[in-house]
Amino acid sequence: MVSGQLCRVYPGLPLLSYILKRSVMAQEPVASQWPSRTNPGSRECSTWTDQAALYVHWPYCQKRCSYCNFNKYIAHNVDEEVMKQCLVREAGTLIQLSQVSRISSVFFGGGTPSLAGPFTIAAVLDSVSKHAHLAEDAEVTLEVNPTSAEASQLAGFRLAGVNRLSIGVQSLADTDLRLLGRTHTALESLKTLEEARRLFPGATSVDIIFGLPGQTVTSWVRTLKELLGLCDDHISLYQLTLERGTALFKQVQDGLLSRPEPEVLAEMYEAARCILHSEGFRQYEVSNFARNGALCIHNQAYWQGHQYIGIGPGAHGRFVPRKDGKKLREARIQTLEPEPWMREVMSLGHGTRKRTEQSELDVLEEVLALGLRMDVGIMHEHWQQFMPGLTLQSVFGSSQEVRALEDQGFLLLDDSGLRCTWKGLAVLDSLLLTLLKQLQRFWADQAQQDA
Repeated sequence: MVSGQLCRVYPGLPLLSYILKRSVMAQEPVASQWPSRTNPGSRECSTWTDQAALYVHWPYCQKRCSYCNFNKYIAHNVDEEVMKQCLVREAGTLIQLSQVSRISSVFFGGGTPSLAGPFTIAAVLDSVSKHAHLAEDAEVTLEVNPTSAEASQLAGFRLAGVNRLSIGVQSLADTDLRLLGRTHTALESLKTLEEARRLFPGATSVDIIFGLPGQTVTSWVRTLKELLGLCDDHISLYQLTLERGTALFKQVQDGLLSRPEPEVLAEMYEAARCILHSEGFRQYEVSNFARNGALCIHNQAYWQGHQYIGIGPGAHGRFVPRKDGKKLREARIQTLEPEPWMREVMSLGHGTRKRTEQSELDVLEEVLALGLRMDVGIMHEHWQQFMPGLTLQSVFGSSQEVRALEDQGFLLLDDSGLRCTWKGLAVLDSLLLTLLKQLQRFWADQAQQDA
């Protein structure tokens, strides 16, 4: 990157993906460094020990979309009863391992979790309630594909305990949906949205993708405005990411399709932000917009660095396994493939494949990178929950590079905390390069002084 020049970032953040991936790489546990020695028990706060969010991964889909490289498997003769039993058992095992007293929210993702029956959803929620407090009004989200078959199940999911939907509309043009390999049509999306808003008023989120091959700013704005006439109070918008190994990646690489230029993508993202703002939506996170207070509680647990437990094949988690006598948070990944995962759960009670202790620096890097995705950024009090005695001002206040970003109007470091400005949020990836480097430099300097 040329000095003084910032590259634009859209929902995706490859730098953030690297940070999180590094946290779960096989490695020797990192010894707790300064300032934990001068702040004994600094990890023993309610953020770490009292509660956690729960993510449940349903790995099956009807087909693989052309752009998707998620951990998913095409559903052929799925033994749902066995999968249900394993999800129930793993939920109980890991909640007990964490010794949390409260589950703050539950998110059923995938894959396509709406392919599971309502009885599976209900069984998992019942297991959660047996091992920790799950409030009656706790947010319980289910990802749904807008096919007619799945739309017919929505009432059953509500009776099972789901109170929020995230619908993968992705586009309102049938040509785009075919390009993406989606199994639904635009008409099915409209019908599903109508039924969802009837059953889950004020609690129906919609996913939409921009930056598709052949898409222009004009066509994207037209799609977004059409969606605004149909959607509820929450929209998640994502720039199409071409993942190696996917069908769409190969088509673009082979020259069969072309995607919009970076400048066009920047214009699409900025146009969406302005349109949504004018319609009363608050951009409370890089990719997420809400009005009437309809923010996603579960995802905020991730962005605020709270504990979360992941169950199901390939699920990720971040929590302190206190039952084992541990005090440091672990980054955990469950076994990817459904069959081996089920065998491990039936044998051991869980299918954790990889677990890595996180140092204080690992955790602070995640808090920084994830927290700045939100419009409110990182409050001083919130930062000190993770590291009492270490202030945002002491880490970043004296940095000339950080001050330059403030002077250029990208960052604010004030009495409230550290956050991006409107234009800073659009170039967050570039800002993180500077901020993470400053955090690491400060940490190393203090560790040397403490030695």
